[in-house]
Amino acid sequence: MMAKDLVLEKTGEIATIYFNRPEKRNALTYAMWKKIPLLIKDVEEDRNIKVLIIRGADETSFAAGADISEFQTYRANAEGAKLYNRATHEAERAIATMTKPSIAMVQSYCIGGGLEIALACDFRFSDENGKYGITPAKLGLVYGFTATKQLVDLVGPSRAKYILFSSRILDVHQAQRMGLVDEVFNSEDIVEKTYEFANEICSRAQFVVRSMKEMIGLVTSGQTEENERTEYLREISFDTDDYKEGVQAFLEKRIPKFTFS
Repeated sequence: MMAKDLVLEKTGEIATIYFNRPEKRNALTYAMWKKIPLLIKDVEEDRNIKVLIIRGADETSFAAGADISEFQTYRANAEGAKLYNRATHEAERAIATMTKPSIAMVQSYCIGGGLEIALACDFRFSDENGKYGITPAKLGLVYGFTATKQLVDLVGPSRAKYILFSSRILDVHQAQRMGLVDEVFNSEDIVEKTYEFANEICSRAQFVVRSMKEMIGLVTSGQTEENERTEYLREISFDTDDYKEGVQAFLEKRIPKFTFS
């Protein structure tokens, strides 16, 4: 399963993308950045899949940033950097804009480009060894706008400045206080707890899950009032089989069996 640097695995209703360069703390190569949107497309188009988890292949790292050894080739000048930056932007956008929920399962290092990917996910679950930071100020490069917005939306402008200006590496407790991390688990529990949560989402009404993800995206993009799209999502939900099943299950005091995917 783990012969490649980037691996997609599907088990039941959950897809998992593994970063698999443990000898490099899963530092992300240009080829890996380019491949991410293709894997996300695969997940989006598979009607059997309801949740995506992104993680490292083992407990040694989530992803310790972009592979700096490539910077003197792929990012040697502004022209090369433009192509590289486009690849990172497209990977981040593919994750952030997918209709299905995503969870970053972080073990140990989650730095730079690794944290950019984690920020693009809907949730960030961490073990107690999680280490977080965004370090462009140490490298002399400017962090991308959309990734910066993801950070500001999550932690606020002051804490975003703290993270970006200082390039400090935060432990998991600092990261959680700042709002970077949603849940912290013991190292021996994180895999079980993360997949347990993913399965819980899978058991819910998927039209609701995806509609609420879309609405929250509209809110964070600046929308403040109801519009035709949000009205449609709310009203059409009453015509779905899942709505009928949810109400019937509640009245019968049983667990609903939703069918939409």
